[in-house]
Amino acid sequence: MNKTMGENQDKNTLQEENTARAPENGAESKKKGSFLVNIQFILLGAIVLVIGFSVFRLYKWNKGTPSDYDPNYQTTDFDIEVMDNLIPLAPDKREGYVDDGVTTILCLGDDPFSLELGENGLASQIAKKTGATVYNGSFTGTTMAAQFASYNDGYILDAFSFSYIAKSLASGDFDLMKTAASYSYDENFAKTAQMLSELDMNTVDMICVMYDGSDYVNKRPCDDPNAPYAEITYTGALRSGVSAIQEAYPHIRIVVMSHTFCHSINEEGNFQNGDRADLGHGTLSHYLQKERDATMDVGVSFIDNFYGSINEDNYLDYMTDYIHFNDAGRELLAQRFTDCLFPELAKQPEE
Repeated sequence: MNKTMGENQDKNTLQEENTARAPENGAESKKKGSFLVNIQFILLGAIVLVIGFSVFRLYKWNKGTPSDYDPNYQTTDFDIEVMDNLIPLAPDKREGYVDDGVTTILCLGDDPFSLELGENGLASQIAKKTGATVYNGSFTGTTMAAQFASYNDGYILDAFSFSYIAKSLASGDFDLMKTAASYSYDENFAKTAQMLSELDMNTVDMICVMYDGSDYVNKRPCDDPNAPYAEITYTGALRSGVSAIQEAYPHIRIVVMSHTFCHSINEEGNFQNGDRADLGHGTLSHYLQKERDATMDVGVSFIDNFYGSINEDNYLDYMTDYIHFNDAGRELLAQRFTDCLFPELAKQPEE
């Protein structure tokens, strides 16, 4: 009986111990369950964040970033580098030359100088901006290159092309020029020819040469690699004329101002962009590059007006038609000349 009671007591003790342990096990189970739930929420939250971030990045990528481009914005700026090439006169070229102390400039060319002879003219604007004495030796409707290989009385304008004028200045013989001028309907031809014949070239310090796109428009050949001094080509006439003046008057600094942008007119009477239409000898930019090359060959300065002054973007502000300049255009060209050759006189910025 005692044994039975002892067994019962052991059973009761075990039950009490199990009963005491039960809350502890329940608490531990609850803690473990709570811990698992927290991990699941954390993982779920992390997954949501990753998905949300990915969706946001995808949305932003699809939307892109705001652009500063304005299709209606217009500017006269362009990316092409201006091709000026300014060469000072070598000091030895003026050895023995007696300077009179007056800066004298002779302008040679065609319409940019000749169509306006008043105070708004290109020569007058250069005189105003530089303070120099400026002579206008230009002839309307002429070209750098001659039309014929030898002079033809049936085409008097050749007597006023650049190489013919240069050779007259170098030799002092103006008979052909004066005779041709007597047949011209433009009375300024005779006046200008007379002025040139009377001008003392020993007093001239600088010659500015500028022809517009007339050689291109009139389909003068641009260049002949086999005859670099051929006067019926644009660059050949330039080389020939410059060389004649340099030999006769080495003290004179020669500056070539390039043509600007212009149009040509086709058979239907429509404008053709000069930088796109090849009339047989290259586009305007081809003439420009060849002209620059020719000036380098003979060692004279070159001012690029095609990219540096009046171009395809702004020509409407400075031209009256497909090739000729208004007052603003001539003023711009005169300022460009002054900025390049007389930088000390360049227009100061307004305060």
